[in-house]
Amino acid sequence: IAGLVGTNPNVMNAVGYSASKGAVISFTKDLAAKWGPSGIYVNALAPGFFPTKMSKDVISHGTNEILESIPLKKFGNEDELKGAALFLAAPASNYVTGSVLVVDGGTSIV
Repeated sequence: IAGLVGTNPNVMNAVGYSASKGAVISFTKDLAAKWGPSGIYVNALAPGFFPTKMSKDVISHGTNEILESIPLKKFGNEDELKGAALFLAAPASNYVTGSVLVVDGGTSIV
């Protein structure tokens, strides 16, 4: 979700990272517009904080601050992200393109 919202610099001070994720969102929408007429769907997932190799240091240094900023008060788990990916891969999403499916426990709404 770093491409959608700013981040608390006490938790993650990574302007370049956020800018690159914003670029992925724009890239997703532009490709969807260009490739849609050929029947190609282009969507993206925007995960919030999920414990991963990449996020483990950020989470370990700011667990309380991060959890306070998440309305559901928990980190995501792999099954929650898999479900979103399965939706985008399934026929249920056959009329979805150019979308960014946010899976963040509500972080981007506050």
